[in-house]
Amino acid sequence: MQGPSGTAKRPDHLVDRHPTVTPERLVAQLVPPPTFTHVGFDNYRPDPAEPSQAAAVEKCRAFVAEAVTRRAGKKKLFGKREVLPGVGLYLDGGFGVGKTHLLASSYYAVPDGPGHHKAFATFGELTQLAGVFGFVESVELLSDYAMLCIDEFELDDPGNTTLISRLLSQLVERGVSIAATSNTLPEQLGEGRFAAQDFLREINTLAAIFTTVRIEGPDYRHRDLPPAPQPPSDEEVAARAAQTTGATLDDFDALCAHLATMHPSRYQALIEGVEHVFITGVHPLDDQSVALRMVSLTDRLYDAGIPVVASGAKLDTIFSEEMLAGGFRKKYLRATSRLLALTAAGEQR
Repeated sequence: MQGPSGTAKRPDHLVDRHPTVTPERLVAQLVPPPTFTHVGFDNYRPDPAEPSQAAAVEKCRAFVAEAVTRRAGKKKLFGKREVLPGVGLYLDGGFGVGKTHLLASSYYAVPDGPGHHKAFATFGELTQLAGVFGFVESVELLSDYAMLCIDEFELDDPGNTTLISRLLSQLVERGVSIAATSNTLPEQLGEGRFAAQDFLREINTLAAIFTTVRIEGPDYRHRDLPPAPQPPSDEEVAARAAQTTGATLDDFDALCAHLATMHPSRYQALIEGVEHVFITGVHPLDDQSVALRMVSLTDRLYDAGIPVVASGAKLDTIFSEEMLAGGFRKKYLRATSRLLALTAAGEQR
């Protein structure tokens, strides 16, 4: 990016941004993220070696058809219709097997029109929605939807899990069908039922409505990718940022500190309009709160398809072995997978 005098323009900084998120924006955000705008069942490419992937497509198609039919209801006397309770689908599998692609495809497969409202949210966005509008208001807001898609359903916060379980129970009774994804650890790929049982136990009031669909396979984000490259120097990162349109440049510690000043629900607004993120001085994290905020930012960057270039430690080393052995292991592994994909994209530009 060149300035008016022909010199490189000083890039923007995420730490200079202080976004706000209105209730109206929270509702407007209930759509698949930009990187999944053009997905569909027809462009999901199942791994030929994993028949469960092709089978999952057909099960998702059937789920959408059932959800739409139930929302339409059944005829009663005098021409009135009674909305039937919703149904549920849980996509269970490891990292990078296309669960979010199938979830977004299910969202888009619901035809537009009266009675066919649909919503797509991460678990965190849904809890934020309930916090802003209140429980009763959230039920009223979503009760005329045909389908609610929840990406990365989280089971590590009992309070939030109970809240959302109650919310979903009310919505299902009103004819809203629920599709959800969550992650099984890669080394548990032979133990799919264990992950599904965890999910269903935590949302026990909804367990009966959910059909579990197991999706096997390796992380597609790393198919044919070389190992993480040696990071460039701070000076190289700064120079590239100065020459890149739509770039931001931040020091890792300063960025982590800035993330602590806002709720993760604002991270999507934080990166709005950004085309490329450059970070200097990356190092392993030793504070779990900082690490979890970095996970949330990584998810938003990945959803938006924003490449990352970083100096310092390799991005697959920022979460310590102690963290990876703890209760948030799934989140850290998912973030690592996504960071590697984003850095690979950054190297290609």
